[in-house]
Amino acid sequence: MEIWQKNLWVLWFGTFVASASLTMVIPFLPLFLIDIGVRDNTEMWAGLLFSSTFLASSLSSPYLGSLADKFGRKKMIIRAGIVLFVVFTLTSMVTNPYELLALRVLHGLLAGYIPAVIALVGTNTPENKVGYALTTISTATASGRIMGPLLGGGIAHLFNNRAAFVSAGVLILLSTLLVILLVKEEKIGESKGRSSVFEAFKIAASNRSFSMILILTAFVSISVMTIEPVISLYVVEIGGAAGDASLLAGFVFSLVGIAGIIFAPFWGRLADKVGFRHVLVIGLAGGAAGNLFQMAFHNIWGFAIVRFVYGAFFCAVIPALNGMLVRNTPSDFRGRAFGLNNTASQVGNMIGPGIGGAIGAAFTTHVIFAATGALLAGSAMLAHRLTETNRPEAAAAGITQAK
Repeated sequence: MEIWQKNLWVLWFGTFVASASLTMVIPFLPLFLIDIGVRDNTEMWAGLLFSSTFLASSLSSPYLGSLADKFGRKKMIIRAGIVLFVVFTLTSMVTNPYELLALRVLHGLLAGYIPAVIALVGTNTPENKVGYALTTISTATASGRIMGPLLGGGIAHLFNNRAAFVSAGVLILLSTLLVILLVKEEKIGESKGRSSVFEAFKIAASNRSFSMILILTAFVSISVMTIEPVISLYVVEIGGAAGDASLLAGFVFSLVGIAGIIFAPFWGRLADKVGFRHVLVIGLAGGAAGNLFQMAFHNIWGFAIVRFVYGAFFCAVIPALNGMLVRNTPSDFRGRAFGLNNTASQVGNMIGPGIGGAIGAAFTTHVIFAATGALLAGSAMLAHRLTETNRPEAAAAGITQAK
């Protein structure tokens, strides 16, 4: 087995564990607030806990990316793993919402496990295997998101929510130890200095394709987070009993992830043959059509089938964007590139729920589907204008010169 293949499967497991660890505890934060005695303004505290992490991550990601470019992506994975272990362990001990908020901010500022994994895989994989490798990591993320709530809910049921946090920390620590022992980074960036957040954005602005990728990443995150908060309500609206809404909504959510696990390898192999841009356009167009078709179904089973088909196409988008990032940035800027990409994603995560809530309050859920479909259709047209090259050093000459 070649080094890149060995790295890939170790990092697949690490990404799966990281994704599962997050979803083991994140959905249960509102319940955890009750456990620590919060009785008033619970919704406000829950929103603050989520948004603070997104905001902190959006600000720190470019700086963490610059550290990856200077010291190597493997070290950043290890650092992030240790941070997550400490944060989850300390979270299990909190006694008030202020301590919990401080740890959530610390999580956002210092973590970045999965972006570091993607940067290492994108930099240390042969050019003709990058698509396959990135979609493999994508399946790990999707698998973790599906299994995490089940595992976290089971542990919380058998023990308590504090035990779920401790378990998440231990799992992260074990996966980090595997990275330390088994992953070998052959291509470490040659960046000699670190850039500020503003400087990194200025450098990125000099590369038209890279700037478009950041915009697309934000649009994709907005499209996802605009829909997610209203899924459970829509399930009730189209015929699911309110008492079963959580179960049915979880089932609908999981279908998208299951479709991703099944179809992502196909898109990765196709990207290695025809290019990431073509796959990105197909994935965005399929996602747009999927959102629009969801308006036509008014029963839970028809809606679930359309969500599965939507997931089969949309799972191509994130790996293709990551692949385009690899194609359009030099290796010594790769850490900052994925850091900036994570910033764009987190900004979309913050904006999306507000847009979805505003549209839902003023109109109907169908209008949210229509707006999201239109956003993805526009994104597909923007992606069609992207350029792709197999020579990222040449394609990113603007970035190199700007540095």
